[in-house]
Amino acid sequence: MIAILAAAFAPFAEPTLGTLPAQALPSTGCAAYLWSPSDRRFVGMAEPGRLRIVLDGKPVDLAAANATGMAGLGLAATTVYRTGGTTATLDLTVQPRADLTGGALVSAATLRLEREGQDGLVAPLAGLVGCAADRAGS
Repeated sequence: MIAILAAAFAPFAEPTLGTLPAQALPSTGCAAYLWSPSDRRFVGMAEPGRLRIVLDGKPVDLAAANATGMAGLGLAATTVYRTGGTTATLDLTVQPRADLTGGALVSAATLRLEREGQDGLVAPLAGLVGCAADRAGS
């Protein structure tokens, strides 16, 4: 009986957001390069069409499913990305700065990860937007 109760109340596996290896600037447009403010680990790269993260030790590309609002430099304020049973919602605040050439500051961001049948994760993020050479003056 105890084993049945323990199995019934066993916690779901919380997703683990890993460190992403260095990523190149996009060939066109802009991308947000995101890190964890608490430990400065590079954890994600968001483009208008995809989000690249390391989830549970494996690199994952999630395709954009829906985007609303404009954060700036071609990036949406809120984008929902999906692949398989994983959904990620990224909220971005992009702040242009005179001292940044070819990009902007991501002054605030939140990534919400949900996977079917598992615990979710909400991660506060920060970062920079980097743009391809053709957008450097944007």
